[in-house]
Amino acid sequence: MIAGAGPVGLVAALALADAGISVHVFEAADGIAEDLRASTFHPPTLDMLDKYGITPTLVAQGLVCPHWQVRMHPSGEHARFDLSVLADATAHPYRLQCEQYKLSRALLARLADYPHAQISFDSSIEAVTQSDDAVTLQVNTAEGASTVRGGWLIGADGARSAVRKSLGIAFDGDTYPETTILATTDFPFHEHLPDLSNVTYCWQAGAGNFSLLKVPGRWRVSIYPDEARSIEESLQPEAIEAALQAIVPSPEAYRVFEVRPYRVHQRMAASYGAGRVWLAGDAAHLNSPAGGMGMNGGVHDALNLAAKLVRVVNGESADLLRLYERQRRPIALDQILKQADANRSRMRERDPTLRLAALRKLQAIAQDPAALRAHLLRTSMIEGLRQAASVA
Repeated sequence: MIAGAGPVGLVAALALADAGISVHVFEAADGIAEDLRASTFHPPTLDMLDKYGITPTLVAQGLVCPHWQVRMHPSGEHARFDLSVLADATAHPYRLQCEQYKLSRALLARLADYPHAQISFDSSIEAVTQSDDAVTLQVNTAEGASTVRGGWLIGADGARSAVRKSLGIAFDGDTYPETTILATTDFPFHEHLPDLSNVTYCWQAGAGNFSLLKVPGRWRVSIYPDEARSIEESLQPEAIEAALQAIVPSPEAYRVFEVRPYRVHQRMAASYGAGRVWLAGDAAHLNSPAGGMGMNGGVHDALNLAAKLVRVVNGESADLLRLYERQRRPIALDQILKQADANRSRMRERDPTLRLAALRKLQAIAQDPAALRAHLLRTSMIEGLRQAASVA
């Protein structure tokens, strides 16, 4: 059984179903969420999903981004990181910009091919208990409450995970003080900012910063509003317009399609599970979106855990599941959370001298083949996966 029909839960479901294991996914919402969530796929994630025929679907609906950059604005001076140097380490030496919900849709469609895979929407898990040989769920549905039993449970039910809470697992960490506002627009930034990458992190003149991430037909703009102003004020249409005009002045008002404020958390579950219940994705770890590692790390969790569950269901010792925790938890802590926090801290720097020093360091990395390769292996999450695979 799997709690949560986001990308992490559905990836785990597909991996298990593909191995011939019956799987039942429970999702509290009434369908696939299509709000503003992750949009960046790293090379190894695309490699992994290719096994299940998902990657071509994503590529067809996304934007291939062969490079990304960190940039001074408005001067345009930047450090650009060309992912083609990873061509010998991945079949997909690029970032793919594609909205998260497109992955969920593709997974749901693929799961329809497996009669032993069941997806239940409008089904919230209220309680979890386990014995030596089963897990029992209390599930609330539109038709009323029900009790469901299964052999194993994956908690992929996000930051507020009911599964994690049922296990009494601590979820310690911090919430960053600032609120980020994500807005989408069809304004053609690439026509006004020379040499712009589809994934660009910008220091803004003065004290601000922003990021520009392109998806098909739109730019996603992450705005970090004045902290002296209330978030309610910062979300007003005139405030969003002013923030966009500060990036590229336009005689016409920006067309803004979606706006979403969010707080950024950095948290880690004290344990990834126990007995027959295990956690993956945001239920296990939360990080800053800087660098696009959250969803990708969750997919990596799901595939690692599913592969071990297949072996356990087929007769191997359940102790194998402890290896999942030994492989994935340190990587989440030392690679995903640490890198995301460093990315956020760098872009939040206000001192012009320190900003310039950081840019010069990044430019030196981008111009040194060996340093560039090492940097991209780490930021593309390949290094972390290799480290995890080396843990016995």
